[in-house]
Amino acid sequence: MESTITIEGKQFGRGRVLFPSWSMPLPPESEEGRLTLRDLIARVVREEVAAFNDRQEARRLVRALTEREIAAGAERGKIDMGGREEALQEADGSAAVDAALLAFEDGLYYVFVDDEQAQALDAPVRLRADSRVTFLRLVALAGG
Repeated sequence: MESTITIEGKQFGRGRVLFPSWSMPLPPESEEGRLTLRDLIARVVREEVAAFNDRQEARRLVRALTEREIAAGAERGKIDMGGREEALQEADGSAAVDAALLAFEDGLYYVFVDDEQAQALDAPVRLRADSRVTFLRLVALAGG
């Protein structure tokens, strides 16, 4: 069985999560002590960009919905069976990584690995099977 880590996102001062937690394979560099925070952020962002692009591609296809999917869509106020070409986006992985690294350097979010804050992009990050990586988005104070 493949070892995985869990990725989660939270916002400071809010009780709800930014996105549902998800898992990704444990990067092999982490076992060798060569994984930096910069590398970890880049891997996580690239995984998210790939998932986003896959979801966009899936929206192009028309699909049959189950009764449960129809009911859930009605509850949300939108029943969507895909089949649209317009307004689909494709994210650029390199640009997204650059933006995420800049946001970290600008102090817009913190990264915690197993409840320990990672503070420097080029510092090694110690991950193990079942590690939890938390991205904590900070909120600017008004007038600050």
